[in-house]
Amino acid sequence: MERHEIEAFLTLAEELHFRRTSERLGLAQGRVSQTIKKLERRIGVPLFERTSRRVALTPVGQQLREDLLPVRQQLQRAVDRAVAMGRGITGVLHVGYSSPMVAEILLKAIETFRSRYPDCEIEIHEVQISDPLGRIRSGQLHLQVSEGPLDEPDLTLGPVLLSEQRMLMVPTGHPFARRASVSLEDLAESTLLAFAGPVPQSWLDHHFPRQTPRGRPVPHGHPSTYWTEVLNLVGRGKGVSPACEGAQRYYARPDVAWVPFGDAPPVEYRFLWPTSGETARVRAFVETVCEVTGVPRL
Repeated sequence: MERHEIEAFLTLAEELHFRRTSERLGLAQGRVSQTIKKLERRIGVPLFERTSRRVALTPVGQQLREDLLPVRQQLQRAVDRAVAMGRGITGVLHVGYSSPMVAEILLKAIETFRSRYPDCEIEIHEVQISDPLGRIRSGQLHLQVSEGPLDEPDLTLGPVLLSEQRMLMVPTGHPFARRASVSLEDLAESTLLAFAGPVPQSWLDHHFPRQTPRGRPVPHGHPSTYWTEVLNLVGRGKGVSPACEGAQRYYARPDVAWVPFGDAPPVEYRFLWPTSGETARVRAFVETVCEVTGVPRL
């Protein structure tokens, strides 16, 4: 059987309606009918029972459908694989993430990606918040999803994958812990715990400002290198630090309270990749993740 015969037969077996089948295949209805009749003559028995009111599979047609479905799937995989190889979607794609929420999303999308591009493997790697761009600039990562805002001339920004409400982590005994919300002005009344390392200054100023919107100075404590250090310092009453709402599911602890900001923008996790390293693999994975999550593409 030729592929167009397989497609015509299986589509009609699914639709059980010649007009809908012709519309799906983009063929004239007479062409579909001729293809099915030719197939039936070759096999020697009817595959469909046709009346003026209905179309139904015969027992032979039902058996043929069950036998051909795996064949069509195998043919489609072969075509997809050839297309992927032709586009260069092979090898290993290293993807970075800076939060467990993002990792969870990426892992779900990887299964769909692998089914489409079996010759391309995805490996995900955690990116330390104290050095958010080091690994992607060194070439260890091809693609990354990190907190914005980032405006670097050597990096291309993709779509926002996840947007989370901004929270403030405070010690459970802190006065803020009893509030329904806090404001950016409140940061002037506590010690803000930030991070040390090669972090873009604009990124630090956005997440760990030195002054409030009204110009009041914000005290800063000793900077940390790892996220767990900040959690421990907050729990010990050494200061406060911003986070996003989703992180509470992974890092909740009895000595830390999470209070929402009432006036701060959300924390946005966005795709980014080296402008000189935009490849078919990168584009294909970003498109797959956006499709799986329903995120609009840029």
